[in-house]
Amino acid sequence: MIVSKRPDVDRILKGPPDNIRAVLLYGRDRGGVRERADALAKRITPDLNDPFNVAMLTETDLDQAGRLEEELTALSMIGGRRLIRVRLTGERTAPDKTAAEALAAHSEGKLNPDAFLIVEAGALGRDSALRKAAEKAAACAAIPCYEDEQGDVARMAREALGADKVSLDSAALDLFASRMPKERGVARQEIERLILWIGPGSGRQVTAAELEEFLGVEPEASLFEAANDAFGGRLAAAQAGLARAAAEGEAGPPAVRAMGMHLGKLRRTLTLVASGAGLPEAAKASGVFWKQEREFLRQARAWTLDHIDALQPEILAADKACKQTGSPDRLIAERLALTIAGRARRLGL
Repeated sequence: MIVSKRPDVDRILKGPPDNIRAVLLYGRDRGGVRERADALAKRITPDLNDPFNVAMLTETDLDQAGRLEEELTALSMIGGRRLIRVRLTGERTAPDKTAAEALAAHSEGKLNPDAFLIVEAGALGRDSALRKAAEKAAACAAIPCYEDEQGDVARMAREALGADKVSLDSAALDLFASRMPKERGVARQEIERLILWIGPGSGRQVTAAELEEFLGVEPEASLFEAANDAFGGRLAAAQAGLARAAAEGEAGPPAVRAMGMHLGKLRRTLTLVASGAGLPEAAKASGVFWKQEREFLRQARAWTLDHIDALQPEILAADKACKQTGSPDRLIAERLALTIAGRARRLGL
């Protein structure tokens, strides 16, 4: 069955009813899918690393005939409810069909009825066998994960800040939400970084003027210029922008974040266009700085949502790599800019 209303989704994520044996989470926002899947998994079993009660399968595992059904049939060796997680990252037809068949059989109680199945997937079209099976099965909840709107980001930030006894005033909250990418995983990381900057437990409320210090560079500054140049296929200019940023004391992580935010604006713009908005209006709604509008529109005519989906994991991987102790974060950022610029050139930019 389809579950799309926020209250219904929240109820299932906080604890699925006894008649639900499986949940499919899917959508373009991979960070949102992952976050919801993790939250649900912790409701099923407190230890997600338990080798006896938790199985994590990928598309490669599904290539092994009967592997998913085997995991769904197995009983717990030490007691407790078994959790089977399936993470689909590509658009191959075979894993989609395999997962659909297993999900349908499990929903009908043909396997281990006490096991719980969570499937994570990207943007599934209406022709997806997995999506059809999940929407049809009464014992399965099919939950589409849409990209967060500015209000969603603001609410997420307000709740996280409140939990650590800090806050933003209304103007600062609006400013923060408007500058965040719409990918939940990246936005969540920025919120956590903001909490550390304010001081957890300090009781401090930050104003918009104070927040500018945290937000740092404006859209026309070096890092954002470098991101804009990379997505426009101008590698030399992007490298020069990164070099200027490094001279200004900005290392790899902020550069990767800038590229992630630019990708987020492109995604938001193209999503609005797909919903019927005009391109200039969509760009303005996505927070594109007026000095960059002409170049941004040129890029938006070349990049597609599919291209952005393919690039998103590389940006998240670069962000994670930059934060590892001793990592060559500047080189990581430069390599990411090279990758982006190369793809932009292949798109005709």
